[in-house]
Amino acid sequence: MTQVEVISRLQTIFDQVFLEPVALSPQLSADDVDEWDSLMQISLVLAVEKSFQVRFRVGEVEGTRNIGEFADLILCRLNSN
Repeated sequence: MTQVEVISRLQTIFDQVFLEPVALSPQLSADDVDEWDSLMQISLVLAVEKSFQVRFRVGEVEGTRNIGEFADLILCRLNSN
């Protein structure tokens, strides 16, 4: 799986979690989306863990600065299983 493929799957998750459409790109960050707050972050992480069947360590997701880095983290988790 590539970063592009992960982002494509993330788009489906974002479409389900957010009320307003969010067009994902590797550079997109939480600061770019008004609706993306701490509660939304928790919902996203739980949905991603379920969809990709991965688990993140405490603080790991918060260490990512944008969707590209988050996708890379997901890839890292997938490859470590």
